[in-house]
Amino acid sequence: MSLMPDLPSFPRQITAAPAHPSPVTSRPTLTHTQDPMKLRMMLAQPTDTVLTYNVPYDDLTRPFQGPANPFKSAADGGGLGGKRKNLLTGYAEETVISDATFLTQHRTFQGLGYAQNPSREGAYVGNMANVQRFGGRNVVQLRPSKAEAQAIRRKRQKKGDAAIVEGEGAYQGPWARYHDQDQALEDEAAQAGERLGSDEEYEEEGGAAASGTVLRPARATTAGGSGATEAERERERTEFNGTAEFDYQGRTYMHVPQDLELDLRKEVGSITNYVPKKMIHTWRQHTKAITGLRFLPQSGHVLLSASADATIRIWDVYHARELLRTIYGHTKAVSDVSFNDDGSRFLSASYDRQMKVWDTEYGKCLGRYSTGKIPHVVRFHPAAAHRHEFLAGMSDKKIVQYDTRSGSLTQEYDHHLGAINTITFVDQDRRFITTSDDKSLRAWEYNIPVPIKFIAEPYMFSMVRAARHPSGKYLALQSADNQIVVYAATDKFRQNRKKAFRGHHTAGHAIDLAFSPDGHFLASGDDAGYLCVWDFKTCKMLHKIRAYPDAAALLAVQWHPQETSKVVTGGLDGVIKYFD
Repeated sequence: MSLMPDLPSFPRQITAAPAHPSPVTSRPTLTHTQDPMKLRMMLAQPTDTVLTYNVPYDDLTRPFQGPANPFKSAADGGGLGGKRKNLLTGYAEETVISDATFLTQHRTFQGLGYAQNPSREGAYVGNMANVQRFGGRNVVQLRPSKAEAQAIRRKRQKKGDAAIVEGEGAYQGPWARYHDQDQALEDEAAQAGERLGSDEEYEEEGGAAASGTVLRPARATTAGGSGATEAERERERTEFNGTAEFDYQGRTYMHVPQDLELDLRKEVGSITNYVPKKMIHTWRQHTKAITGLRFLPQSGHVLLSASADATIRIWDVYHARELLRTIYGHTKAVSDVSFNDDGSRFLSASYDRQMKVWDTEYGKCLGRYSTGKIPHVVRFHPAAAHRHEFLAGMSDKKIVQYDTRSGSLTQEYDHHLGAINTITFVDQDRRFITTSDDKSLRAWEYNIPVPIKFIAEPYMFSMVRAARHPSGKYLALQSADNQIVVYAATDKFRQNRKKAFRGHHTAGHAIDLAFSPDGHFLASGDDAGYLCVWDFKTCKMLHKIRAYPDAAALLAVQWHPQETSKVVTGGLDGVIKYFD
């Protein structure tokens, strides 16, 4: 008996088998996202600590897919091309490089102004003219050959006899100079573009060092107009750029306008301020970064701007909002500017190691001051009785005080351990507070060179900018750890730990901050180009405006002293913007 069921019979058809049989597909092809087994293995539980699926290399190297986060830019670490910050200043990529290679490139950049680009083979960063001139060689490759070194040694004076102290044949040892090589070495150093560092100060009596580098002495202090050379006076010039220098009554732009709906003579802070919402005007005459913005005290109808292009400009805030005057007198970037109490004069500091007093109305230089160091911050004394005196924070850790009447250095405050960043007068202008790169805060009695308060904690960062509250009770400081801290500006100078303003990124830049005239709001810049406004009472960020869409850092900010909601900003690209 057969157990197989009866099957219908079909005619058999025999075909020849192909020479190379094709593979048989047993199941339909599934894509990576359609394979349920792979999906089950890849979608692990949130609490799992072990990945049980061996991810193929093709999946690991697969590019990101899907839309970018619209609320995060690439600079903030979001989007498809951004990276999360692993440092305060951004993202640092790990690169394996030997100490010798790094030091060689560092010395090449310091001496010749260029270095190899580690991310691109054969590329350079820095001074491209020197790259062409020296063929991209580093300082090690530029060393002289043995024959050249012997020729240089033959030109050197003999070391002398150690038994002879003075006179012919006296012992010179390693301090032996070269025969008639002083001027030649100076010319060679100038042609090679060797400059002093921003904080390097060489003070030696003429001659060349053993290495062949000429060390120039620091410039002596000059004051008033007597110490200026003819070349300096030629550089100190001014141009009037406005429509008319005088009005029909013979008045200049220093006259407070009376034809406005706003009273510019009222007391500052007597009206309620509001948060600015939109940009209303732009000034673009500067060619490099804006380093300082100051409104004329009391009225605010004139704006003073300093820039890294070594110029100072005066602008009309009302009427045509035009450029009124351009002042030339510095050879390097201007680091700070400051008005005196009535705005008739202003002070400028520059990286050319000069501090100069200017007449605001006609742009004439009234005084020149220098200690041979770089001034980082300058402030006129705000009291009318001391309007002829000013303080300057220098790169050599000192704060110097000058009298513009005699042009003499009257006081020196020397207790900081790093370059001075800020100087702020407090307590009815009888005291002042300073901050430095040594991450400390010191309070001083005016004219007494001994600090009355010293604050330095392990958690403190350098505080690069400062603003005093209109009430005089608080001092806001821009800290290098991306926050604004507040200290009491009275006797105890304690930190107010309940007030800390966060939400912006400033590390790596000296970002300015400013209070509204009524003291209700605090404004600051951002290295991504944002204008940030906080409520001072609640420390809540009220508004964040993208002032510079091209991601240029917003460096300077000032509130108008008489308007309700007008704020002026200056960017890293040299553009000044006016918000309302």
